[in-house]
Amino acid sequence: MNSKINFIQPEYLHSGHYACPGCGAALAVRYLARALGPDLVVVITASCWSIIAGMPPLSALKCPILHCPFPSAGAVGSGLRRGLDLRGKHSTTVLVLAGDGGTFDIGLQALSGAAQRNENFIFVCYDNEAYMNTGIQTSSATPFGAHTTTAPYPLFKKGAKKDIMHIMAAHGIPYAATATVAFPGDLEQKFRRARQIEGFRFIHILSPCPPGWGADSADTVELSRLAVETGFFPLMEIFEGGAPVLTYRPEKRVPLEQYLKLQRRFRPLELQQIETLQQGVDEEWERLLKAAGPV
Repeated sequence: MNSKINFIQPEYLHSGHYACPGCGAALAVRYLARALGPDLVVVITASCWSIIAGMPPLSALKCPILHCPFPSAGAVGSGLRRGLDLRGKHSTTVLVLAGDGGTFDIGLQALSGAAQRNENFIFVCYDNEAYMNTGIQTSSATPFGAHTTTAPYPLFKKGAKKDIMHIMAAHGIPYAATATVAFPGDLEQKFRRARQIEGFRFIHILSPCPPGWGADSADTVELSRLAVETGFFPLMEIFEGGAPVLTYRPEKRVPLEQYLKLQRRFRPLELQQIETLQQGVDEEWERLLKAAGPV
């Protein structure tokens, strides 16, 4: 895996954006915009990035932006792509940017429809694992044990996180991948690859949210790294709905507790619950290794 990044290249995200300090979603979009280049149009559904991008007519991104309602990102991306094609702008990349709410939950119907039709655009989920922009409410991307403002007593999520990668792979789309800002070279490489592929492409980026996760703003990259090193968030690619291809395999996985202890949202968990989480990660990692096969 290419973990390095070339910082001597054009930037397409202005420094004057409205993200919180340490926002993983802002850093992720900085990297992906560099990988996709200037001929880019971004659809933003209701999410943190609705705020980060700035108040119209101003924008933190150096490309056209189209804001859309929560459930419609997949449909708006589809219409925009077809409209550009009718005008002969086939080389322009259409990117739909959504949080976990606009992907896992409210936007899933339109997302699934666009994937089933194999619409020719890139759908990016920056996953901060809750509805952070509106007050840290639980989403189906919230992992077991995480504190939210809407979880019932004792105020943490009891169900498992929805497996969005398997859902998207089941559509048989040309390309699906995961990425984090801790491995920027890997992230940019995946977006460059996605840019060259025709049809529907889905990229899932884990995006730490310091206020929502109860983490230090300086720990965003470390949290992203630990999520990968523990096996909690594996880095992979899936082509045409086939077997996953791991783009990074930790030599020795880090205990999950090291990842959890940097986040106040997991503090209510007891030792037995942490062990249950660790067991779940171990089992899923073994299933993934079996599916991916030997290096």
